[in-house]
Amino acid sequence: MRKIRFLMLGLILFSGGCFTPQKPDLGGQNRYAELESFKQNDRILILAPHPDDESIACAGIIQKALIAGAQVKVVYLTNGDHNEFAFIVYEKRITFRQGEFIYLGQLRQKESIKAMKFLGLSEKDLVFLGYPDYGTFEIFCKYWQTASAGRSKPFRDRLTRISSVPYRDNSSYGAKYYGENILSDLTKHILDYQPNKIFVSHPADVNVDHKALYLFLQVALSDLETQMAKPKIYPYLVHCVGWPKPRHYHPELALSPPDKFIDSALNWLRSDLTPEELVKKYRSILFYKSQTQSSAFYLFSFARKNELFSDYVDLELKPQSSLPAKDIVYSDAGEMFEETEYSNDLKQSEIIEAEGSVSYAVVDDYFVVRLDKPKKLSSRFGVMLYIFGYRQTVPFARMPKIRIITAGNKCKVFNLKDKVVNSGVLLDFKKNSLIIRIPLKLLGQPDYMLTALKAYHGDLPIDVVAFRKVQIK
Repeated sequence: MRKIRFLMLGLILFSGGCFTPQKPDLGGQNRYAELESFKQNDRILILAPHPDDESIACAGIIQKALIAGAQVKVVYLTNGDHNEFAFIVYEKRITFRQGEFIYLGQLRQKESIKAMKFLGLSEKDLVFLGYPDYGTFEIFCKYWQTASAGRSKPFRDRLTRISSVPYRDNSSYGAKYYGENILSDLTKHILDYQPNKIFVSHPADVNVDHKALYLFLQVALSDLETQMAKPKIYPYLVHCVGWPKPRHYHPELALSPPDKFIDSALNWLRSDLTPEELVKKYRSILFYKSQTQSSAFYLFSFARKNELFSDYVDLELKPQSSLPAKDIVYSDAGEMFEETEYSNDLKQSEIIEAEGSVSYAVVDDYFVVRLDKPKKLSSRFGVMLYIFGYRQTVPFARMPKIRIITAGNKCKVFNLKDKVVNSGVLLDFKKNSLIIRIPLKLLGQPDYMLTALKAYHGDLPIDVVAFRKVQIK
């Protein structure tokens, strides 16, 4: 799990004694379907952006799968070496030396190995890729060697100041920080293991590495479509502003979805934990001393009566042609939510409540994104729109990675790190809406798109639409 800046320092101490809660009484949680039971022939893959995500989100899943006799494998995208705040609290000193951040990554890897052994896995069930913490989303957006004909240098980490995996005992040791390498490694491990159920970070998670792992997985599974049976995907949410509450260790409480997602298009599933599984989950989190010394009150708030999983359904767009704007049929709207990556970065008085919706259409060879807001859009209103197209007949590395930045009725378009001149993108900036028309040619004539949107007022992020998979029928 990536760093979170907290106002409170120091270790939060909890009693390690056993407790005897009654059978879970989930109350309102009962309206969410229960995750199906595991079977002996299940092959479970848990994808963790950072060491500790697998415990706080899926420790109960790991226990249930092992009890059923299923196989379980965990693949870690990063070693979590970018958490400078946790390092300062854990080591009780300030450092910016390259080697010490790598040391933190090695430490977090050892903590995960101990935690997973405690839950019943062996070290051979764990794969550490070691890609850059807090860098994988930027790699997904900008750093693809094939697309730039070898001109682009690999991503360079801000803290470690290196551009390749530094951990000698990791399976990806020496791999340069390019999107091709992350995608290739993830695809290989999935193909070799052949999982039928995958647990992965959520597309609505505000942490950038959590978003990136979900996106890389979508591409990897599309590439493997003809080589293996399609597994079931269960995304788990970790980073969401102001959630879960109350903080600290509350084994008597159920874990409910964040309020802003309760009436959303997400389909929530729950997995109820027995008292024994809950105690073991709590104790597994204790192994992450490098993290609990700065944020125990946050990590332990996930040790509750159940675990939660959800995903958006894919949107399907039927191409329309030669229609006036008033007759265009848009997809069901995507919710806009307040989003800040770190809850303490903004004062509460600065946060503007999210309202409005985003919807999509394909008209006359354009992908059309419509944002509607009940409040008047000022000249300072702008958006960052991400669109990553996938086409079965073209390697994803060669597909455009488009970012569109608008400010009022003007926009800039980027493919990877390069500004696109004469992009053909059209804006229609009105009092209460913004319509963006993007040529499908610019997107590489995709079969589907992975798209998300952030709204800004000046430099202040106010709203977000989570990544959705939008298919063209």
